[in-house]
Amino acid sequence: MKRILVIDDTKNIRMLLTKCLEHEGYQVDTASDGQEALDMFRKSRYDLAFLDIKMSKLSGTEVLKSIREIGIETPVIIITAYATVKNAVECTKLGAVTYIQKPFTAEKIRTVLSELMSRHADSCILGEADSILRESRELIDAGAFIDALEMLKGIIAKEISNPEVYFLISKAYQGMGNRESADRFYKTYLIFSN
Repeated sequence: MKRILVIDDTKNIRMLLTKCLEHEGYQVDTASDGQEALDMFRKSRYDLAFLDIKMSKLSGTEVLKSIREIGIETPVIIITAYATVKNAVECTKLGAVTYIQKPFTAEKIRTVLSELMSRHADSCILGEADSILRESRELIDAGAFIDALEMLKGIIAKEISNPEVYFLISKAYQGMGNRESADRFYKTYLIFSN
């Protein structure tokens, strides 16, 4: 199941997005301000984030800049009632994948998700394995073994002969205390690395 983080200081927006996304089969976490969002990004891996631009404490732009600086490449959809060309350009440069203007409908959210899934499938085919492996290494280093394992299992079929996949899976299992699985994947790593 895909995990999504919704960041907005307006409770009704968080509730609306949560209901809509859960209805589409996503697991949703929410943050009510930028600092809470940064803490959540550091602790967990998200497949997608909806990020409001105008918030107290830290703006959405500052959150986006901060997560990129620490190497988090989660795709981000900007949501705002205050769309400006300057904001759009700045957020696009920081890697936002699209912009949604408030107010929005559940249908608009479904359309954006569908477009993103289509783009994501295309980019995986073109070889996003390197960024997935990099993010998995970071998750393992941060102690988020289950999240790393989930990511790695998602690419193993596409990268079946890549020894690094097996090495990282071994490290994730080792971090979780599952020595038997760690050894099994480490042996597979050794086979593919020769």
